[in-house]
Amino acid sequence: MRGTTSEAGAKSASKRKLQQNGEPSKKRRKSAGDQEQDTKADHKAHIKTLESEILESRKHYNNIPTLISLAETHSEDTEAALAAAESLCRVFIRLLASGNLVKKKESSEKDATVVTWLRQRLADYQAVLLSMLQSESCGLEALLLAMSILKAQAQHMDGKEEPTFPRSFFKGVVGALFQSPVEQLREEFSENFINEYDDIRFYTFQAIKDFLTEDQNVGEDTRKAVFALLLQIEDVPSSSEELEDFFIDPPKKKKHPLYSLSQHKKQAQEAWLSLMNLGLSKEQRKKVLEVMATSIAPWFIKPELLMDFLTDCYNTGGSISLLALSGVFYLIQERNLDYPLFYTKLYSLLDADMLHSKYRSRLFRLLDTFLGSSHLPAALVASFIKRLARLALNAPPSAIVVIVPWFYNIFKKHPLCTFMMHRVPRSPEEKALIESEGLDDPFLPFEEDPMETHAIESCVWEIVQLQSHYHPNVATIAKIISEQFTKQSYSLEDFLDHSYGSLIEAEMSKSIKKTPVVEFAIPKRVLIKSSEPAPEEKESLLVSLWDFGSS
Repeated sequence: MRGTTSEAGAKSASKRKLQQNGEPSKKRRKSAGDQEQDTKADHKAHIKTLESEILESRKHYNNIPTLISLAETHSEDTEAALAAAESLCRVFIRLLASGNLVKKKESSEKDATVVTWLRQRLADYQAVLLSMLQSESCGLEALLLAMSILKAQAQHMDGKEEPTFPRSFFKGVVGALFQSPVEQLREEFSENFINEYDDIRFYTFQAIKDFLTEDQNVGEDTRKAVFALLLQIEDVPSSSEELEDFFIDPPKKKKHPLYSLSQHKKQAQEAWLSLMNLGLSKEQRKKVLEVMATSIAPWFIKPELLMDFLTDCYNTGGSISLLALSGVFYLIQERNLDYPLFYTKLYSLLDADMLHSKYRSRLFRLLDTFLGSSHLPAALVASFIKRLARLALNAPPSAIVVIVPWFYNIFKKHPLCTFMMHRVPRSPEEKALIESEGLDDPFLPFEEDPMETHAIESCVWEIVQLQSHYHPNVATIAKIISEQFTKQSYSLEDFLDHSYGSLIEAEMSKSIKKTPVVEFAIPKRVLIKSSEPAPEEKESLLVSLWDFGSS
Protein backbone atom coordinates (compact mmCIF):
# COMPACT_ATOMS: atom_id res chain seq x y z
CA MET A 1 0.00 0.00 0.00
CA ARG A 2 2.81 2.36 0.88
CA GLY A 3 4.57 1.56 -2.39
CA THR A 4 1.46 2.47 -4.35
CA THR A 5 1.15 5.77 -2.47
CA SER A 6 4.76 6.70 -3.10
CA GLU A 7 4.46 5.94 -6.81
CA ALA A 8 1.37 8.14 -7.04
CA GLY A 9 3.18 10.97 -5.25
CA ALA A 10 6.10 10.71 -7.66
CA LYS A 11 3.76 10.89 -10.64
CA SER A 12 1.95 13.93 -9.26
CA ALA A 13 5.29 15.63 -8.63
CA SER A 14 6.41 14.98 -12.17
CA LYS A 15 3.14 16.40 -13.43
CA ARG A 16 3.65 19.57 -11.43
CA LYS A 17 7.07 20.01 -13.12
CA LEU A 18 5.52 19.86 -16.57
CA GLN A 19 5.16 23.25 -18.31
CA GLN A 20 2.19 24.31 -20.36
CA ASN A 21 3.86 23.14 -23.58
CA GLY A 22 4.30 19.66 -22.12
CA GLU A 23 8.13 19.93 -21.65
CA PRO A 24 9.68 19.39 -18.24
CA SER A 25 11.13 22.61 -16.64
CA LYS A 26 14.89 23.02 -16.26
CA LYS A 27 16.98 25.06 -13.85
CA ARG A 28 18.57 28.24 -15.42
CA ARG A 29 22.19 27.65 -16.24
CA LYS A 30 24.71 30.51 -15.99
CA SER A 31 26.03 31.83 -19.28
CA ALA A 32 29.74 32.13 -20.08
CA GLY A 33 29.58 35.90 -19.51
CA ASP A 34 28.04 35.46 -16.06
CA GLN A 35 30.67 32.89 -15.13
CA GLU A 36 33.41 35.28 -16.28
CA GLN A 37 31.94 38.09 -14.19
CA ASP A 38 31.79 35.79 -11.18
CA THR A 39 35.43 34.79 -11.76
CA LYS A 40 36.51 38.44 -11.93
CA ALA A 41 34.57 39.24 -8.80
CA ASP A 42 36.23 36.30 -7.06
CA HIS A 43 39.68 37.57 -8.18
CA LYS A 44 38.98 41.05 -6.85
CA ALA A 45 37.64 39.70 -3.57
CA HIS A 46 40.72 37.47 -3.27
CA ILE A 47 43.05 40.41 -3.95
CA LYS A 48 41.22 42.57 -1.38
CA THR A 49 41.56 39.80 1.17
CA LEU A 50 45.30 39.44 0.51
CA GLU A 51 45.76 43.20 0.83
CA SER A 52 43.84 43.50 4.09
CA GLU A 53 45.74 40.56 5.59
CA ILE A 54 49.10 42.19 4.75
CA LEU A 55 48.08 45.41 6.45
CA GLU A 56 46.75 43.55 9.49
CA SER A 57 49.80 41.51 10.41
CA ARG A 58 53.42 40.94 9.42
CA LYS A 59 52.81 37.20 9.32
CA HIS A 60 50.89 37.73 6.06
CA TYR A 61 53.78 39.47 4.24
CA ASN A 62 54.04 36.36 2.08
CA ASN A 63 50.87 37.58 0.37
CA ILE A 64 53.04 40.23 -1.36
CA PRO A 65 54.74 37.74 -3.72
CA THR A 66 51.29 36.34 -4.52
CA LEU A 67 50.04 39.78 -5.54
CA ILE A 68 53.20 40.37 -7.56
CA SER A 69 52.60 37.12 -9.42
CA LEU A 70 49.05 38.24 -10.20
CA ALA A 71 50.32 41.60 -11.46
CA GLU A 72 52.78 39.84 -13.76
CA THR A 73 49.85 38.31 -15.69
CA HIS A 74 48.95 41.68 -17.28
CA SER A 75 49.44 40.24 -20.75
CA GLU A 76 46.81 37.55 -20.05
CA ASP A 77 44.35 39.03 -17.54
CA THR A 78 44.67 42.81 -17.61
CA GLU A 79 41.87 43.55 -15.16
CA ALA A 80 43.15 41.20 -12.45
CA ALA A 81 46.73 42.40 -13.00
CA LEU A 82 45.72 46.05 -12.62
CA ALA A 83 43.73 45.25 -9.49
CA ALA A 84 46.78 43.48 -8.02
CA ALA A 85 49.08 46.37 -9.05
CA GLU A 86 46.79 48.95 -7.44
CA SER A 87 46.58 46.81 -4.30
CA LEU A 88 50.37 46.54 -4.12
CA CYS A 89 50.67 50.30 -4.57
CA ARG A 90 48.45 50.90 -1.54
CA VAL A 91 50.34 48.27 0.44
CA PHE A 92 53.80 49.67 -0.24
CA ILE A 93 52.72 53.28 0.28
CA ARG A 94 51.34 52.25 3.69
CA LEU A 95 54.47 50.26 4.53
CA LEU A 96 56.75 53.11 3.43
CA ALA A 97 54.79 55.71 5.39
CA SER A 98 54.92 53.56 8.54
CA GLY A 99 58.70 53.13 8.24
CA ASN A 100 58.65 49.37 7.67
CA LEU A 101 61.20 49.65 4.84
CA VAL A 102 63.66 51.86 6.74
CA LYS A 103 66.90 50.25 7.92
CA LYS A 104 67.49 51.17 11.55
CA LYS A 105 70.68 50.70 13.51
CA GLU A 106 68.89 49.44 16.62
CA SER A 107 66.87 46.83 14.71
CA SER A 108 67.35 43.15 15.46
CA GLU A 109 68.78 40.77 12.89
CA LYS A 110 65.32 39.36 12.24
CA ASP A 111 63.81 42.81 11.64
CA ALA A 112 66.71 43.77 9.37
CA THR A 113 66.11 40.63 7.34
CA VAL A 114 62.42 41.53 6.98
CA VAL A 115 63.30 45.08 5.85
CA THR A 116 65.74 43.72 3.26
CA TRP A 117 63.14 41.25 2.04
CA LEU A 118 60.49 44.01 1.73
CA ARG A 119 62.91 46.19 -0.22
CA GLN A 120 63.53 43.34 -2.62
CA ARG A 121 59.80 42.84 -3.08
CA LEU A 122 59.41 46.57 -3.74
CA ALA A 123 62.08 46.28 -6.44
CA ASP A 124 60.17 43.32 -7.91
CA TYR A 125 56.96 45.34 -7.94
CA GLN A 126 58.69 48.28 -9.61
CA ALA A 127 60.05 45.93 -12.29
CA VAL A 128 56.49 44.71 -12.94
CA LEU A 129 55.31 48.33 -13.33
CA LEU A 130 58.09 49.01 -15.85
CA SER A 131 57.05 45.97 -17.87
CA MET A 132 53.43 47.12 -17.78
CA LEU A 133 54.50 50.39 -19.43
CA GLN A 134 55.03 48.40 -22.63
CA SER A 135 51.33 47.45 -22.72
CA GLU A 136 48.70 49.51 -24.50
CA SER A 137 45.93 48.20 -22.24
CA CYS A 138 47.45 49.07 -18.87
CA GLY A 139 50.41 51.36 -19.61
CA LEU A 140 48.70 54.58 -18.55
CA GLU A 141 47.59 53.17 -15.19
CA ALA A 142 51.06 51.72 -14.64
CA LEU A 143 52.61 55.16 -15.20
CA LEU A 144 50.38 56.74 -12.56
CA LEU A 145 51.13 53.92 -10.10
CA ALA A 146 54.86 54.22 -10.77
CA MET A 147 54.83 57.96 -10.07
CA SER A 148 52.84 57.41 -6.87
CA ILE A 149 55.38 54.82 -5.65
CA LEU A 150 58.20 57.16 -6.68
CA LYS A 151 56.79 59.95 -4.52
CA ALA A 152 56.30 57.68 -1.48
CA GLN A 153 59.75 56.18 -1.89
CA ALA A 154 61.37 59.63 -2.08
CA GLN A 155 59.70 60.78 1.12
CA HIS A 156 59.97 57.69 3.32
CA MET A 157 62.53 55.20 1.99
CA ASP A 158 65.58 56.56 3.83
CA GLY A 159 63.77 57.63 6.98
CA LYS A 160 65.18 61.16 6.74
CA GLU A 161 63.33 64.40 7.20
CA GLU A 162 64.36 65.64 3.75
CA PRO A 163 63.18 63.58 0.77
CA THR A 164 65.70 61.82 -1.46
CA PHE A 165 64.77 61.54 -5.11
CA PRO A 166 64.95 57.88 -6.28
CA ARG A 167 66.99 58.51 -9.43
CA SER A 168 67.57 54.86 -10.25
CA PHE A 169 63.87 53.96 -10.39
CA PHE A 170 63.04 57.21 -12.18
CA LYS A 171 65.67 56.52 -14.82
CA GLY A 172 64.06 53.11 -15.33
CA VAL A 173 60.65 54.78 -15.81
CA VAL A 174 62.04 57.24 -18.38
CA GLY A 175 63.89 54.47 -20.23
CA ALA A 176 60.77 52.29 -20.31
CA LEU A 177 58.76 55.20 -21.71
CA PHE A 178 61.24 55.63 -24.56
CA GLN A 179 61.09 51.95 -25.42
CA SER A 180 57.30 51.73 -25.10
CA PRO A 181 55.28 51.49 -28.33
CA VAL A 182 52.53 53.58 -26.70
CA GLU A 183 53.12 57.19 -27.78
CA GLN A 184 50.26 58.41 -25.61
CA LEU A 185 52.29 57.52 -22.50
CA ARG A 186 55.06 59.97 -23.41
CA GLU A 187 52.51 62.68 -24.15
CA GLU A 188 50.84 62.05 -20.78
CA PHE A 189 54.18 62.10 -18.98
CA SER A 190 55.21 65.31 -20.70
CA GLU A 191 51.93 67.13 -20.18
CA ASN A 192 51.11 66.10 -16.61
CA PHE A 193 54.56 65.71 -15.08
CA ILE A 194 57.46 67.31 -16.99
CA ASN A 195 55.71 70.57 -17.86
CA GLU A 196 53.95 70.71 -14.50
CA TYR A 197 56.80 70.06 -12.05
CA ASP A 198 60.26 71.62 -12.12
CA ASP A 199 61.94 68.74 -10.28
CA ILE A 200 60.52 66.13 -12.68
CA ARG A 201 61.78 68.18 -15.64
CA PHE A 202 65.24 68.50 -14.01
CA TYR A 203 65.62 64.77 -13.37
CA THR A 204 64.13 63.91 -16.78
CA PHE A 205 66.92 65.84 -18.51
CA GLN A 206 69.40 64.03 -16.30
CA ALA A 207 67.85 60.63 -17.03
CA ILE A 208 67.90 61.29 -20.80
CA LYS A 209 71.60 62.12 -20.69
CA ASP A 210 72.39 58.96 -18.69
CA PHE A 211 70.16 56.82 -20.89
CA LEU A 212 71.80 57.99 -24.13
CA THR A 213 75.41 57.91 -22.90
CA GLU A 214 75.24 54.52 -21.18
CA ASP A 215 73.70 52.72 -24.15
CA GLN A 216 75.65 53.39 -27.36
CA ASN A 217 73.35 51.17 -29.46
CA VAL A 218 70.18 53.21 -29.16
CA GLY A 219 67.70 52.23 -31.87
CA GLU A 220 66.20 54.64 -34.36
CA ASP A 221 62.70 54.36 -32.83
CA THR A 222 64.09 55.13 -29.38
CA ARG A 223 65.93 58.18 -30.73
CA LYS A 224 62.71 59.41 -32.27
CA ALA A 225 60.92 58.95 -28.94
CA VAL A 226 63.63 60.90 -27.07
CA PHE A 227 63.58 63.62 -29.72
CA ALA A 228 59.78 63.95 -29.57
CA LEU A 229 59.78 64.16 -25.78
CA LEU A 230 62.47 66.87 -25.72
CA LEU A 231 60.50 68.92 -28.23
CA GLN A 232 57.41 68.71 -26.02
CA ILE A 233 59.17 70.40 -23.10
CA GLU A 234 57.83 73.92 -22.86
CA ASP A 235 59.54 77.30 -22.58
CA VAL A 236 62.54 78.00 -20.37
CA PRO A 237 61.95 79.67 -16.98
CA SER A 238 63.17 83.25 -17.02
CA SER A 239 64.55 83.28 -13.46
CA SER A 240 65.22 81.02 -10.46
CA GLU A 241 62.21 82.51 -8.68
CA GLU A 242 59.94 80.68 -11.12
CA LEU A 243 61.25 77.30 -9.91
CA GLU A 244 58.55 76.68 -7.32
CA ASP A 245 56.42 73.76 -8.55
CA PHE A 246 57.71 70.45 -7.20
CA PHE A 247 56.25 66.95 -7.42
CA ILE A 248 58.15 65.87 -4.30
CA ASP A 249 58.54 68.09 -1.24
CA PRO A 250 61.32 70.57 -2.12
CA PRO A 251 64.63 70.45 -0.26
CA LYS A 252 65.11 72.86 2.61
CA LYS A 253 68.57 73.96 1.49
CA LYS A 254 68.21 76.88 -0.87
CA LYS A 255 71.58 76.05 -2.45
CA HIS A 256 70.21 72.80 -3.81
CA PRO A 257 70.57 72.44 -7.64
CA LEU A 258 66.78 72.28 -7.97
CA TYR A 259 66.64 75.98 -7.03
CA SER A 260 69.28 76.99 -9.57
CA LEU A 261 68.16 77.93 -13.09
CA SER A 262 71.70 77.48 -14.40
CA GLN A 263 71.70 73.88 -13.15
CA HIS A 264 68.39 73.23 -14.91
CA LYS A 265 69.86 74.65 -18.10
CA LYS A 266 73.00 72.58 -17.68
CA GLN A 267 70.98 69.35 -17.50
CA ALA A 268 68.93 70.36 -20.56
CA GLN A 269 72.09 71.26 -22.48
CA GLU A 270 73.70 67.90 -21.75
CA ALA A 271 70.52 66.04 -22.73
CA TRP A 272 70.30 67.81 -26.10
CA LEU A 273 74.02 67.39 -26.81
CA SER A 274 73.81 63.68 -25.99
CA LEU A 275 71.06 63.28 -28.57
CA MET A 276 72.82 65.40 -31.22
CA ASN A 277 76.03 63.42 -30.79
CA LEU A 278 74.16 60.28 -31.84
CA GLY A 279 73.23 61.94 -35.13
CA LEU A 280 69.97 63.38 -36.40
CA SER A 281 68.08 62.55 -39.57
CA LYS A 282 67.31 65.27 -42.11
CA GLU A 283 63.73 65.64 -40.88
CA GLN A 284 64.89 65.81 -37.27
CA ARG A 285 67.48 68.46 -38.16
CA LYS A 286 64.73 70.51 -39.75
CA LYS A 287 62.54 70.25 -36.65
CA VAL A 288 65.48 71.18 -34.41
CA LEU A 289 66.27 74.21 -36.55
CA GLU A 290 62.64 75.32 -36.59
CA VAL A 291 62.58 75.68 -32.79
CA MET A 292 66.28 76.34 -32.21
CA ALA A 293 66.03 80.03 -31.33
CA THR A 294 62.88 79.69 -29.22
CA SER A 295 62.98 76.31 -27.47
CA ILE A 296 66.52 74.88 -27.62
CA ALA A 297 69.21 77.58 -27.61
CA PRO A 298 67.69 79.36 -24.54
CA TRP A 299 68.25 76.13 -22.54
CA PHE A 300 72.00 76.24 -23.23
CA ILE A 301 74.25 77.95 -20.70
CA LYS A 302 76.89 77.82 -23.45
CA PRO A 303 75.01 78.40 -26.72
CA GLU A 304 78.36 78.59 -28.49
CA LEU A 305 78.38 74.78 -28.29
CA LEU A 306 75.75 74.93 -31.04
CA MET A 307 77.99 76.95 -33.36
CA ASP A 308 79.40 74.00 -35.27
CA PHE A 309 75.98 72.42 -35.71
CA LEU A 310 74.33 75.64 -36.86
CA THR A 311 77.11 76.77 -39.17
CA ASP A 312 77.25 73.34 -40.80
CA CYS A 313 73.50 73.48 -41.37
CA TYR A 314 73.73 77.06 -42.62
CA ASN A 315 76.40 76.07 -45.14
CA THR A 316 74.38 73.09 -46.39
CA GLY A 317 72.13 75.16 -48.65
CA GLY A 318 68.45 74.97 -49.49
CA SER A 319 65.74 74.82 -46.85
CA ILE A 320 68.21 73.61 -44.20
CA SER A 321 70.18 76.86 -44.56
CA LEU A 322 67.01 78.91 -44.30
CA LEU A 323 65.94 77.12 -41.13
CA ALA A 324 69.40 77.60 -39.63
CA LEU A 325 69.20 81.35 -40.20
CA SER A 326 67.33 82.18 -37.00
CA GLY A 327 69.67 80.04 -34.89
CA VAL A 328 72.80 81.61 -36.37
CA PHE A 329 71.37 85.09 -35.92
CA TYR A 330 70.51 84.25 -32.30
CA LEU A 331 74.15 83.35 -31.64
CA ILE A 332 75.36 86.49 -33.43
CA GLN A 333 73.01 88.66 -31.41
CA GLU A 334 73.21 86.98 -28.01
CA ARG A 335 76.69 85.42 -27.99
CA ASN A 336 78.61 87.63 -30.43
CA LEU A 337 79.24 84.80 -32.87
CA ASP A 338 81.71 85.95 -35.51
CA TYR A 339 80.24 85.05 -38.91
CA PRO A 340 81.80 87.53 -41.39
CA LEU A 341 80.11 86.08 -44.49
CA PHE A 342 76.63 86.06 -42.99
CA TYR A 343 75.06 88.45 -45.51
CA THR A 344 76.91 86.85 -48.41
CA LYS A 345 75.41 83.50 -47.47
CA LEU A 346 72.02 85.10 -46.91
CA TYR A 347 72.21 86.67 -50.39
CA SER A 348 72.97 83.27 -51.92
CA LEU A 349 69.76 81.83 -50.43
CA LEU A 350 67.61 84.10 -52.59
CA ASP A 351 66.74 81.94 -55.57
CA ALA A 352 63.64 80.90 -57.51
CA ASP A 353 63.21 77.72 -55.49
CA MET A 354 63.06 79.65 -52.22
CA LEU A 355 60.10 81.70 -53.45
CA HIS A 356 58.21 78.44 -54.07
CA SER A 357 59.23 76.93 -50.73
CA LYS A 358 56.84 76.38 -47.85
CA TYR A 359 59.33 78.30 -45.67
CA ARG A 360 58.92 81.47 -47.77
CA SER A 361 57.09 83.36 -45.03
CA ARG A 362 59.88 82.52 -42.56
CA LEU A 363 62.43 83.93 -45.04
CA PHE A 364 60.68 87.30 -45.33
CA ARG A 365 60.27 87.59 -41.58
CA LEU A 366 63.99 87.02 -41.16
CA LEU A 367 64.89 89.38 -44.03
CA ASP A 368 62.78 92.06 -42.38
CA THR A 369 64.88 91.58 -39.23
CA PHE A 370 68.30 91.23 -40.84
CA LEU A 371 67.95 94.23 -43.18
CA GLY A 372 66.13 96.45 -40.74
CA SER A 373 69.23 98.15 -39.33
CA SER A 374 69.93 101.64 -40.67
CA HIS A 375 73.68 101.01 -40.25
CA LEU A 376 73.84 98.60 -43.17
CA PRO A 377 75.53 99.86 -46.37
CA ALA A 378 73.10 101.04 -49.03
CA ALA A 379 74.94 98.97 -51.66
CA LEU A 380 74.27 95.81 -49.62
CA VAL A 381 70.55 96.53 -49.18
CA ALA A 382 70.22 97.49 -52.86
CA SER A 383 71.59 94.07 -53.88
CA PHE A 384 68.84 92.29 -51.93
CA ILE A 385 66.19 94.57 -53.44
CA LYS A 386 67.44 94.06 -56.98
CA ARG A 387 67.84 90.29 -56.54
CA LEU A 388 64.25 89.91 -55.34
CA ALA A 389 62.96 92.26 -58.05
CA ARG A 390 64.58 90.10 -60.72
CA LEU A 391 63.20 86.90 -59.14
CA ALA A 392 59.73 88.46 -58.93
CA LEU A 393 59.44 88.39 -62.72
CA ASN A 394 59.02 84.60 -62.61
CA ALA A 395 57.69 84.23 -59.07
CA PRO A 396 54.19 82.96 -58.19
CA PRO A 397 51.59 85.67 -57.45
CA SER A 398 51.49 84.65 -53.78
CA ALA A 399 55.20 85.53 -53.49
CA ILE A 400 54.96 88.81 -55.43
CA VAL A 401 52.26 90.17 -53.12
CA VAL A 402 54.80 89.82 -50.28
CA ILE A 403 57.84 91.11 -52.18
CA VAL A 404 56.29 94.47 -53.17
CA PRO A 405 55.18 95.54 -49.64
CA TRP A 406 58.59 94.39 -48.39
CA PHE A 407 60.20 96.71 -50.98
CA TYR A 408 58.06 99.55 -49.68
CA ASN A 409 59.17 99.00 -46.08
CA ILE A 410 62.86 98.66 -47.05
CA PHE A 411 62.78 101.87 -49.11
CA LYS A 412 61.29 103.68 -46.10
CA LYS A 413 64.05 102.33 -43.81
CA HIS A 414 66.88 102.99 -46.30
CA PRO A 415 66.19 106.28 -48.13
CA LEU A 416 69.51 106.09 -49.99
CA CYS A 417 68.09 103.18 -51.99
CA THR A 418 65.14 105.22 -53.29
CA PHE A 419 67.27 106.32 -56.27
CA MET A 420 66.53 102.88 -57.67
CA MET A 421 62.87 103.88 -58.10
CA HIS A 422 63.41 107.15 -59.97
CA ARG A 423 66.71 107.44 -61.80
CA VAL A 424 66.70 110.51 -64.11
CA PRO A 425 69.31 111.05 -66.88
CA ARG A 426 71.80 113.66 -65.74
CA SER A 427 72.35 115.37 -69.09
CA PRO A 428 70.58 115.76 -72.44
CA GLU A 429 73.32 113.74 -74.10
CA GLU A 430 72.72 110.83 -71.72
CA LYS A 431 68.98 111.05 -72.32
CA ALA A 432 69.49 111.05 -76.09
CA LEU A 433 71.83 108.06 -75.86
CA ILE A 434 69.28 106.08 -73.84
CA GLU A 435 66.49 106.93 -76.29
CA SER A 436 68.57 105.90 -79.29
CA GLU A 437 70.47 102.86 -78.04
CA GLY A 438 68.68 101.86 -74.84
CA LEU A 439 70.32 101.15 -71.50
CA ASP A 440 72.22 98.13 -70.25
CA ASP A 441 71.32 97.17 -66.70
CA PRO A 442 74.54 97.55 -64.66
CA PHE A 443 73.35 94.94 -62.15
CA LEU A 444 75.51 91.79 -62.09
CA PRO A 445 73.07 88.94 -61.31
CA PHE A 446 75.75 86.24 -61.01
CA GLU A 447 78.01 88.14 -58.62
CA GLU A 448 78.13 86.29 -55.26
CA ASP A 449 79.31 89.25 -53.16
CA PRO A 450 76.31 91.57 -52.52
CA MET A 451 78.70 94.53 -52.18
CA GLU A 452 79.96 94.10 -55.77
CA THR A 453 76.74 93.67 -57.76
CA HIS A 454 76.38 97.38 -58.74
CA ALA A 455 72.71 97.11 -57.81
CA ILE A 456 72.77 100.62 -56.32
CA GLU A 457 73.51 101.94 -59.85
CA SER A 458 70.53 100.09 -61.33
CA CYS A 459 66.79 100.62 -61.06
CA VAL A 460 63.78 98.48 -60.26
CA TRP A 461 62.31 98.42 -63.77
CA GLU A 462 60.96 94.95 -62.90
CA ILE A 463 58.27 96.60 -60.77
CA VAL A 464 56.97 98.46 -63.82
CA GLN A 465 56.63 95.12 -65.60
CA LEU A 466 54.72 93.69 -62.64
CA GLN A 467 52.19 96.52 -62.96
CA SER A 468 51.00 94.73 -66.12
CA HIS A 469 50.83 91.34 -64.45
CA TYR A 470 48.06 88.96 -65.52
CA HIS A 471 46.78 88.70 -61.95
CA PRO A 472 44.84 91.85 -61.02
CA ASN A 473 45.87 91.75 -57.35
CA VAL A 474 49.55 91.65 -58.28
CA ALA A 475 49.17 94.46 -60.82
CA THR A 476 47.34 96.60 -58.27
CA ILE A 477 49.80 96.11 -55.44
CA ALA A 478 52.80 96.69 -57.72
CA LYS A 479 51.53 100.22 -58.39
CA ILE A 480 52.19 101.32 -54.79
CA ILE A 481 55.87 101.74 -55.69
CA SER A 482 54.93 104.32 -58.36
CA GLU A 483 52.76 106.32 -55.97
CA GLN A 484 53.69 108.67 -53.15
CA PHE A 485 54.97 106.98 -50.00
CA THR A 486 52.37 108.38 -47.62
CA LYS A 487 51.97 105.19 -45.61
CA GLN A 488 54.47 104.61 -42.80
CA SER A 489 54.84 100.88 -43.49
CA TYR A 490 52.95 97.73 -44.42
CA SER A 491 52.44 94.84 -42.06
CA LEU A 492 54.00 91.84 -43.78
CA GLU A 493 51.86 89.46 -41.73
CA ASP A 494 48.87 90.55 -43.83
CA PHE A 495 50.55 89.19 -46.99
CA LEU A 496 52.66 86.21 -45.85
CA ASP A 497 49.98 83.52 -45.82
CA HIS A 498 48.68 84.05 -49.35
CA SER A 499 48.64 81.16 -51.81
CA TYR A 500 47.03 80.38 -55.14
CA GLY A 501 44.01 79.07 -53.27
CA SER A 502 43.56 82.18 -51.11
CA LEU A 503 43.98 84.51 -54.10
CA ILE A 504 41.38 82.62 -56.13
CA GLU A 505 39.00 82.53 -53.16
CA ALA A 506 39.39 86.28 -52.69
CA GLU A 507 38.47 86.85 -56.34
CA MET A 508 35.52 84.48 -56.22
CA SER A 509 34.11 86.07 -53.08
CA LYS A 510 34.17 89.62 -54.47
CA SER A 511 30.80 91.23 -55.06
CA ILE A 512 30.35 92.28 -58.70
CA LYS A 513 29.28 95.93 -58.82
CA LYS A 514 29.16 96.12 -62.61
CA THR A 515 28.46 93.23 -64.92
CA PRO A 516 31.54 92.60 -67.07
CA VAL A 517 31.16 93.05 -70.85
CA VAL A 518 31.51 89.84 -72.85
CA GLU A 519 31.34 89.05 -76.56
CA PHE A 520 27.91 87.94 -77.72
CA ALA A 521 29.23 86.12 -80.78
CA ILE A 522 32.10 83.74 -80.29
CA PRO A 523 34.89 84.65 -82.77
CA LYS A 524 35.88 82.04 -85.31
CA ARG A 525 39.58 82.68 -84.84
CA VAL A 526 41.54 84.52 -82.20
CA LEU A 527 44.80 85.30 -84.01
CA ILE A 528 44.20 86.57 -87.59
CA LYS A 529 46.62 88.80 -89.48
CA SER A 530 45.02 91.84 -91.03
CA SER A 531 46.56 91.01 -94.42
CA GLU A 532 45.43 87.38 -94.30
CA PRO A 533 41.83 86.82 -95.40
CA ALA A 534 39.75 84.65 -93.16
CA PRO A 535 39.04 81.21 -94.62
CA GLU A 536 35.56 80.54 -95.88
CA GLU A 537 33.43 78.86 -93.31
CA LYS A 538 31.79 75.64 -94.42
CA GLU A 539 28.15 75.31 -93.59
CA SER A 540 27.54 72.56 -91.08
CA LEU A 541 25.31 69.61 -91.95
CA LEU A 542 22.86 70.53 -89.19
CA VAL A 543 22.37 74.05 -90.57
CA SER A 544 21.90 72.80 -94.11
CA LEU A 545 19.24 70.35 -93.00
CA TRP A 546 17.52 72.95 -90.80
CA ASP A 547 16.02 74.74 -93.78
CA PHE A 548 12.24 74.60 -94.11
CA GLY A 549 11.97 77.03 -96.99
CA SER A 550 10.84 80.60 -97.06
CA SER A 551 7.17 79.64 -97.39
